This record gives sequence, structure tokens and C-alpha cells, in this order.
Amino acid sequence: MHHLLPLLVALPLLGAALLVAGGRRLPRRAAETIGCTVSGATAALAITLLLNSSPPLVEWAGGWVPVNGESVGIMLIGDGPALGMAALASLLTSAALAYSWRYFDEPPRRHAGSFPALMLVFQAGMCGFAIAGDLFNAFVFFELMSVVAYALTGYRIDEAKAVQGALTFAIVTSLGAYALLMGIALLYARTGELAMAQIGRGLDRTAVHGGPDALVLASFVLVLTGLLVKAAAVPFHFWLPDAHAVAPTPVCMVLSGVMVELGTYGVWRVYGTVFAGPGGIPPADLRRVLVVLGVLTAVVGAVMCWYQRHIKRLLAYSTVAHTGLFLIGIGVLTPEADDGIALYLIAHAGVKAALFACAGILLDRYGSVDELALFGKARQLRTVAALWGVGALGLAGLPPFGTALGKAVTEEAVGGALALVYVAASAVTGGAVLRVGARVFLGLGPRPKSDGEYETTGAGERPETRRRLSRVPDTMTAVPALLLAGALAVGTVPGFGGLVADAVNEAGSGGVVVTSVHWTVPGVLLGLASALLAVGLTAVAVTRPALLAAPDRALPLRRLQSGHIGDYVAWLLVGTTLLGVLALPGVLGA
Repeated sequence: MHHLLPLLVALPLLGAALLVAGGRRLPRRAAETIGCTVSGATAALAITLLLNSSPPLVEWAGGWVPVNGESVGIMLIGDGPALGMAALASLLTSAALAYSWRYFDEPPRRHAGSFPALMLVFQAGMCGFAIAGDLFNAFVFFELMSVVAYALTGYRIDEAKAVQGALTFAIVTSLGAYALLMGIALLYARTGELAMAQIGRGLDRTAVHGGPDALVLASFVLVLTGLLVKAAAVPFHFWLPDAHAVAPTPVCMVLSGVMVELGTYGVWRVYGTVFAGPGGIPPADLRRVLVVLGVLTAVVGAVMCWYQRHIKRLLAYSTVAHTGLFLIGIGVLTPEADDGIALYLIAHAGVKAALFACAGILLDRYGSVDELALFGKARQLRTVAALWGVGALGLAGLPPFGTALGKAVTEEAVGGALALVYVAASAVTGGAVLRVGARVFLGLGPRPKSDGEYETTGAGERPETRRRLSRVPDTMTAVPALLLAGALAVGTVPGFGGLVADAVNEAGSGGVVVTSVHWTVPGVLLGLASALLAVGLTAVAVTRPALLAAPDRALPLRRLQSGHIGDYVAWLLVGTTLLGVLALPGVLGA
């Protein structure tokens, strides 16, 4: 089975090549059929390999196997987490292509296959990054994924703000990629290896006085910077809301549903394989780095999510908040927390993609994603309203959603005050989404007024269809319904949590660690508490909007999202410095 691993990258690339070769001669229906078929076939292959990934699959592309313990070949890893992320990326790409079936408005001078071709290349990059076993090729797939994401974000090239958002995305994440490449170069200079496992062993052999030195610290900070930029952790996150505000809806579904999560997965993979040994970064230092950064990210993301009226920006900031929760979970370095984050991440992908799909329906039906301008206008969209409400409650962590199960398992693992961060962030982000639903779909409360000059409105947007929809196509509602059903299944299908836990722990520890993944009374109560708190926040925001309106002291935080690339680059440098400061005690102690 291991010989099939390269096909996870090759299949979507071949499909994209076929679409490009067809050019304008290929009818739109045929192009979209090819795109969906190839993406679905790749997802089926990833799932098949995932079911046969014990023991983990290893493939040296081209037969370039290590000689005397030294390697120069391309290593692909097919363990549970790697294939799980590849399957998730492929399933969401298939969902995004199905959502855009026969509706997406191609810009002028584009042939019918350009959008599905770009989506397939994007899928190939994500799958390649997920299964890469060496750092350099992880960087290659990282860049492939990023370059295509820039093009997809600015796909509507005739709109200035789309180009601006894509340019911001490109510059900030490219700087993160350069940091990643420099970190890889330092590791190669120290160990002479690029395969992650062999780099880890090389660091242990060459450790100075049994611990990390300045070179190891520098490489760790640079590699982590590149991955955290992709994960949109604070203060590396500024590109994400700007990109989501202008990216086509199917692209947003994949960006927030899986691409950002791949950054978090990369942090978990690289630390556990490269830096977890005695020559790497001490666990206490990593814990401090990720927990501090995770709490900061969760708090800033949740607060900024609440104060948005641009619906796509609101959803983007909720992604930032949940990235913080994911970082806290992997930062505590316990198998139980890893299990919880894996479940949380899978279910969150389905919920967030479904919510973006619903936001796209509002855009194409009313030409706006402004919460205030859409007040009461979507009363007739009962199906979309139901999907939006279910998605909001799933985001808030209402049992029995998979988000609630993953949240409950992680809360038990992190314990104490950190568990309260999970409750608060879930409640605030879920409440913000519920507030949008109450106003837009139900028209509840007084008609809200504009809340300040610094707010991006989301009004006057151009629909992604040739004209505003008078009837919502069935595919545009079926896709979010299936995604939400999948998120619900993560928390309700018997044995699914145990399978995920076995796969994660086998990959993370070199052997299966027995952990218990099931509903507990405290977990259910905390899930109900976060959901009820979200409903309560919504009720207050709708009935007494002045009580939860943005105070003047929140304006400086909102001004940070300035739209100026230079500001975002400066914050990237601040974040890199912060990582170094938080990790420095391990080097000083060595």
C-alpha cells in the first residue's frame, strides 16, 4: 500500500493538467465533472490508505532509500494523522467543488477549467504537506499550497480589493515561508539531514552539554514562525481576515476548514519528530510557547470575532480563536489532549466550511455580507437559517457535536483555568454567529446602527454568480447540510473517537497509548455551558445591543487590522521575537 502514497499528490496534479490542456474547448459541465471526480477519487484513496495505515506506511519516492543511515531521497509518511489530514483536505476540496457546481461566475477571459484546476493543485499541495516526511519537501508543498491559495484568493482579478487581499496574503505568508526555509537550512547545517526523524536523531547526537544551543533555538523559532503564520496565530494572523473577506466562498471553505489547521498540524508534527529529543527544545519551553500564544490567540480572535459586522471576517476571526484553542491543546503535550484536538479539528472543519457556504448563499442572494444591512432580509431562507443555527451551536460546542466531544476531551486534559478559555472562546464565537442568524434570518431586536468608522461593513459586495440568485441551487444547501452531518457524526458514531485516538497516539509515541475518548458528565456540562452562554450573549446583543457594543477602548485593537502590509510585516517580526523570548529559558538552562 505504501507505493500508493505519491498518488495523493499525483492524482490531483494530473487532473489539473487535464483541465488546463482542455482549455476553452472543454465545456464547463465536463470541466466541473472532472474536477469533482478527481478530487473525490483522491479522497477515496486517502481514506483507503488511512484504513490500512497500521503500522505506518513509509515510501521513499523513486526508490532513494537511506544508505548507512544517510538519506537524500524524498520521504513520504502514511500514518494516521498524515493520512487523516490528507483525507480531510481532499473531502473539503470535493465539498467546495460540489458547492460551486454550475454557479460560480468565472471572470472574463477565463476558460471553464481554470477554477477547478487551481483547486486540484491546492488539494495536491495540502496532501503533499500532510504526508511529507522530510522538512524540505514539506516546505515545497507548503509553497505550492500557498502560491495557489494566493491565486484563488485574488481569483476575481477585476476587483481591486481582491488583488489587495491576495497581495497581503502573499507577502505575509511568503515571509513566513522564508523563515521556515532558513530554519531548515540551519538544521541541515547541523545534522546534514532533511528527513524529520533523522534530523531529530542528529540533534540528539550533536547536542551541546545534553541540551539545545543557540542554533537549535534559532532553527526552532524560524520553523515555528513559518508554521504559525500559516496557522494564523496571533500576531501572525492579520492576513487571514483580509484574505477571507475577498476570497471566493469555495476557497474560504478550504482555507478556514483545513489549510489553517495544517499549520497547527505542522507544529505538532515537527516538534514531535524533530525537536522533542534531548537535543531539541525542552517540553516545558514548548509548553510555555504554545500555551501563552494559544491563550493570546483565542482571546484576541474571540473578541475581534464579536465586534465584526462583515460576516466573512467574523467567521475568519472565529477561525483565529479556534487556532488558539488547538495550540493550547497540543502545547500541553499529553496524549489525551492530542486526541481531543484531533477530534475537535475534524469537526471544526465541517462546521466552519458549512458556515462559509451559508455566508456565500447570502452574498449571492442579496449582494451583501453585512450583518446590519441584511437585517431581516433572509426570513424566507428557512433551510439556510436552520443550517446557520445548527452550525453556530456546533461552533459553540453543543453536545453531541464532534466539536463538543473534542472540546470536552481537551478540557479534561488541560484542566483548570485553561478549560475556561475553551468555554469562553467557544461561547463568544458561537454567540457572534448566532447573533448574525438572529438578526439576518429572523429580524429579531431593534434595527442595529453602525458601530463605528473603523468597522468593515461588507455591504455593496458583488455576488459570485452572474446575477443575484432568485432561487438557491440544491447543491449550495446540500453541501453544508452534509458537512454539518459529518461534524455531528464525529461526536455520535460509536468507536470513531477511539479510532482517532489510536491513530494519533501510535504516530505520536511510536506505540499505541491507551487513552479513553468518550463523553463524560463534566464534558457534557461544559459543552452545555458554552452553548447556553452563547445563546445568552446572543439574547443580550439582540435585545440590548448597547450593552455589548464595542467600547472605545476596543478601537486600538480593531485599528491593528489596518490593511497596511507594512504593519503586518512588523507584527510578524514582533511575533518571531516573542517566540524566541518564550523559548529562551531552555537554552539558558542548558
